Amino acid sequence: MEGDEPPPTAESLMRSRYTAFAVGDTAYLLRSWHPSSRPEQFELDSSLRWYRLDILSTTAGGPLDTEGTVEFHAYFKHDGGAGSQREFSHFVRAGGRWLYLDGVVAS
Repeated sequence: MEGDEPPPTAESLMRSRYTAFAVGDTAYLLRSWHPSSRPEQFELDSSLRWYRLDILSTTAGGPLDTEGTVEFHAYFKHDGGAGSQREFSHFVRAGGRWLYLDGVVAS
């Protein structure tokens, strides 16, 4: 994800972050995380293989917005099983770039 243009919408940032999870690009995940909520350290679970992302809804998050939300459902496989994560993610635009701020995992 180096050298790419910054994603123009919150949804496109969500999709690029999903790809980063799938390929193990922790550097991109940290760069695309808002400094106010970004962890100092972040490790991916190497036993998970992400294979599908469904965007369920978006609110704002367009090229002219400053905030947006994306509801998604992501699917993974792991040692002998499968699982998924559904989340409502909040994004903000700072310095002309969309950043992931936080999310609430749905049960």
